[in-house]
Amino acid sequence: MPAKRIKAALLLFCAFVTASTAVRAAEDAKGFVLLGSNASMSGAVPPPGTYFTTYEYFYTGDASATAAAGIVIDQIGAQANVQANVEVDADIFISIPTFLWVAPGQVLGGNAGFGVLIPFGSQDISADVDALATLNLPDGRTFGRGAHFRLDDDTFAFGDPVLTAFLGWHRGNWHWKVAGLLNVPVGSYDKDNLANMGFNRWGFDASAAVTWLDPAIGLEVSTAAGFTFNGRNPDTDYRTGTEFHVEAAIMQHFSKTFAVGLTGYHYDQITGDSGGGAALGDFKGRVSAIGPNINYTFLAGQIPVSTSLRWLHEFEAKNRLEGEAFLFTAAMPLSIPRR
Repeated sequence: MPAKRIKAALLLFCAFVTASTAVRAAEDAKGFVLLGSNASMSGAVPPPGTYFTTYEYFYTGDASATAAAGIVIDQIGAQANVQANVEVDADIFISIPTFLWVAPGQVLGGNAGFGVLIPFGSQDISADVDALATLNLPDGRTFGRGAHFRLDDDTFAFGDPVLTAFLGWHRGNWHWKVAGLLNVPVGSYDKDNLANMGFNRWGFDASAAVTWLDPAIGLEVSTAAGFTFNGRNPDTDYRTGTEFHVEAAIMQHFSKTFAVGLTGYHYDQITGDSGGGAALGDFKGRVSAIGPNINYTFLAGQIPVSTSLRWLHEFEAKNRLEGEAFLFTAAMPLSIPRR
């Protein structure tokens, strides 16, 4: 019985990390898909039942040049990229309670699931600006050449809820899945703020994932790739271009409850931004990251709890923040699947 429940927990963990939510590029140099959340066991799905996870994400990073100008453009104006040197620092914490239901029976020979993610958290963003010429800010302030000033903003609020659905299959050591995420723009947002938890735009992400896991040797190889399609922000007349992301993990499972390995991702915006608010023109972002990953499953009474801890170091960033991400996930069944 414990072995079956632990196996179920290992499978349900991958479903939650597949469904999770904040990349940086595009408008305000960010998007709604959470890079690094969809790696280990990303191709597998849990048995029929109801599940809960909490996903804790902390990010600290900085940006300069065009990336920083893109973040503060609503506060400084289109002149930011050519008439100022801008340095941006950001600390972000997001908690994402997630509820998932995997339907009984099969659809097209696989298991279908549906869920909702409800992100909330805090952002603390600051920008140091050195004027290279006279700056006339949208709020009416004017700074002469050589002036230095600082913009600060912080928030604690709910973000946009995200709906998810997926369909997965299993055969031998292979597990594969297709999934979709829908960003619903009802979270906290103000175009005049530097820090916003919401995006104020619809967004849809389509992805596919595959996992190969050999229980005999404990070796796992997983990868997931997808495209994010963004709607227009009506407050800024800004449409973020199409984003591509791929994530991968190589894990060694030493037992049914403990695994260690490496995970990473690559993000690339493949089409430019558009609309009247895209003052920087063909603004595209890119970044890669890699870091260690530890998975551990334990029993809390009779309930299996699957946890994962990841540290991801970003590099080769363009037009977006570059920094360090720390991710912790704990997932558990609300109803134990019966076999």
